Amino acid sequence: MSIDRRFVLLGLPSATYLTACETLDPAIIDGIMRGGPLTQAEAGQGIRAALINGVGHALSIVGALDGFWRNDLIKVPLPKVLQDVQSVLRPIGADKLLVDLHQQLNRGAEKAAPVAKDIFVDAITSLSITDAINIVKGPDNAATNYLKDRTSVRLTQLFSPIMEGALRDTGALRLLDDVTGQLNAVPLAPRLGADAKQDLIKHGVDFGLSGVFTYIAEEEKAIRENPAKRTSEILRRVFGYA
Repeated sequence: MSIDRRFVLLGLPSATYLTACETLDPAIIDGIMRGGPLTQAEAGQGIRAALINGVGHALSIVGALDGFWRNDLIKVPLPKVLQDVQSVLRPIGADKLLVDLHQQLNRGAEKAAPVAKDIFVDAITSLSITDAINIVKGPDNAATNYLKDRTSVRLTQLFSPIMEGALRDTGALRLLDDVTGQLNAVPLAPRLGADAKQDLIKHGVDFGLSGVFTYIAEEEKAIRENPAKRTSEILRRVFGYA
């Protein structure tokens, strides 16, 4: 019987010892009961360690100064309506407020990102053996998708007041008021709606979370492929690196 190629690519021993309390899909059982010893507890512990390690590193990157602002991969753009406003103001040299607002929007994302760690850790510690096996057998972003499914609603609820506070503290909301006032003096310029501030906050939350998950996915891929990223003994055992 051949060994599942996905386990070989990951360097993960393809057997776990299952207890009677765990009920797995027969296809999963067939895929994992094939070789060297790795206990159920070790498999789960290894995946949790990998995820906690990856999430922590991802948040440390995006939550640093310029983690969003100087990063073209996840930089938060201005909302479309403000991009339209900027296209009107730039030719007359009047878009400095929007340049500043764009930077402060990214500063808000940098400030909000690290606060998400507890929610991620909670989701990771509740990982079942079935979840762990599905993650190991899945694509490079299987764990990231697992975390998205289980944290997105809570993270949005968490990020919204944090983003609002960050945008207020960094001066972004005041800058939005200034832009609105400036627009009133420019004939035929686009006008911002009454919900402009809430729209800006939601925009920051959506793109901030997208940036966080982008880097979690990068960390997950690296841990799967790069032995140097396996920084604990349990990670080396689970991912087959000595």
